[in-house]
Amino acid sequence: MDMQLKRGLLDVCVLAAIKKEDSYGYKIIKDIKPYVEISESTLYPILRRLENASQLTVHSAEHAGRLRKYYHITPAGLERIAAFREEWKEILSIYQFVTREENENA
Repeated sequence: MDMQLKRGLLDVCVLAAIKKEDSYGYKIIKDIKPYVEISESTLYPILRRLENASQLTVHSAEHAGRLRKYYHITPAGLERIAAFREEWKEILSIYQFVTREENENA
């Protein structure tokens, strides 16, 4: 898969994982894992990139005697998810065009 496309998809997956409630790194990985494989070494640069883009914010809270970073989606992050949904319609249309011969022969 094209790395730029995959990068954009992973960004949206991370935003979707924290859409309903604030979350932390390990839980984000756990929530995404049934859909796409993602490692910590991939997740944390994504989180920093999304924070720099003002699509999420970070706050720390104590949990079991340790500080844990929690991530919260911002209005810009919600807008990114909405934009992805619109973009996906075009991607799906392109996919249908590319696979049309396969579908016609089936």
